[in-house]
Amino acid sequence: MRKVLLLNTLWIPLIGSAQLQVVFKNKVDSIYERNKDAIGIIVHVEAPKQNISWSYATGIADSKTNKPLNNQQPVLIASNTKPYVAAAILRLVEKGSLSIDQPIKNLLSERTRQLFEKDGYHLDAITIKHLLSHTSGIQDYVDEDYFEFVNQHPTYKWKKEEQIERSIEIGDPEPVGEKFSYGDINYLLLTEIIEQKTHQPFYAAIRDLLKYKELNLTKTWFIDLENYPANTLALAHQYASEYKWDSYAINPSWDLYGGGGIAATAKESALFFQYLFDGKIIQDKQILEAMHTYVLPSDQSKYCLGLYHFDMGFNAYYHGGWWGTDVIYSPESDATITVFTLQKNFQHIINPVIGKEFQKLLINKAETE
Repeated sequence: MRKVLLLNTLWIPLIGSAQLQVVFKNKVDSIYERNKDAIGIIVHVEAPKQNISWSYATGIADSKTNKPLNNQQPVLIASNTKPYVAAAILRLVEKGSLSIDQPIKNLLSERTRQLFEKDGYHLDAITIKHLLSHTSGIQDYVDEDYFEFVNQHPTYKWKKEEQIERSIEIGDPEPVGEKFSYGDINYLLLTEIIEQKTHQPFYAAIRDLLKYKELNLTKTWFIDLENYPANTLALAHQYASEYKWDSYAINPSWDLYGGGGIAATAKESALFFQYLFDGKIIQDKQILEAMHTYVLPSDQSKYCLGLYHFDMGFNAYYHGGWWGTDVIYSPESDATITVFTLQKNFQHIINPVIGKEFQKLLINKAETE
């Protein structure tokens, strides 16, 4: 009896890679037809064992001009920056420059150390691992008042030092290592540690540590901190209807210094995950395994070291970003799916469906070959 693959309620015969890409396209088109207010969707599937490297876009890149969206347009990936920062830190661990259980007290700048200690933080009890896993007990600077300020002052240029100061001003230390509390502040401090250890701006050090040049990641960069890459299309507009935001109207400094900040194409965002899990960035298998190993019991937190590890009916290593960006890798398919939805309010409707269904198709295909 011929084997079949299941896509929702549609049974289709076992098919090759080229036909599977037609299935992908039809699925994205169908979802967009039902959700035109999503503005635009960019998808990339990177599945080297299936000989698939497929980018697709539907919709528009700018709601004012209705210019068609191109699948090679970069976007702000927001918190999907965190896996890059985490991987850079783990590369420093791999190189012997840091230890994952090292206290951060002597790794920060003198100014930052004094600010936190004056506020009652015991920095000799907070480790790199605590920052990576959002278990540091440090109050984040992002809250509703922060969003309201950005809303009222969209062109305001934030400095990293202001964001650190705001963390200290709006909250008190919490117990270290006891609970997951997601906060950009943890990753701002990690970029400061990168600077202290490498004596380079964090964005330049990350570029070197993650081997961008060697891996030909030419369309991945920290917005406004690095030059716009040559031969790269204009950023697609990204939208947040609850604030009536267009990303072009917001100074990116509000989400720039490690908690977010990277701009990339869907293809390069997927390639980064693929290269990471294929051992082309971090070669030490134990360090790489630690990146997707739970820090707290899994019923308390699914966050590891710069990644979420979910059971979606398959192992899924994932991160999402505020502007509607999601990346999901599964070792069972050895493939990565990137989904960028330009209207972030549709992120939870569109991105999980595409990510999970495409991964299941790739896993099923791999199992039947």
